[in-house]
Amino acid sequence: MKQIKEQCILLLATGLGIGYLPRAPGTFGSLLGPLLVMGLLCFNLTLPFYLLVAVVLFLVGVFICDRAAKILGLDDPGCIVFDEFTAFTVVMLPVLNRSIDGRFLWISLISFLWFRLFDIWKPWPVRYFDRIHGGWGIMADDYVAAIYAAICLYTTLILLGWF
Repeated sequence: MKQIKEQCILLLATGLGIGYLPRAPGTFGSLLGPLLVMGLLCFNLTLPFYLLVAVVLFLVGVFICDRAAKILGLDDPGCIVFDEFTAFTVVMLPVLNRSIDGRFLWISLISFLWFRLFDIWKPWPVRYFDRIHGGWGIMADDYVAAIYAAICLYTTLILLGWF
């Protein structure tokens, strides 16, 4: 039973195994983010409920990522990508009440590029949160990078005249 529970935790933490890709697992894991948000947008969630979902995903992620790191015996294993794709609930906040149309693919690409920039670059305070150990650190740095990416996404969409 314990082994099945650990396998389920690892399956979630690695984004259904995407995190095990030999190169750039975080980048590939981030590709799940726009898909997650697209699924959430189909429910036409209100802002408070959407934010509640983002917070719940964060808190669940703290548990899942912490357990997965302990199972793997590493502090912040690269194969853990749950933090990568759930952070997109924050990155794509600017498009929360917009319909999924032909621009959504472009918006997803722009959001992906901004998020990867800040997740890799790790400007302050992203770098600060990256130094925290365990599930809190694994999740927090990505969510802070997502705030930067959301601001840049919003600005980009204004400059493109899409808002």
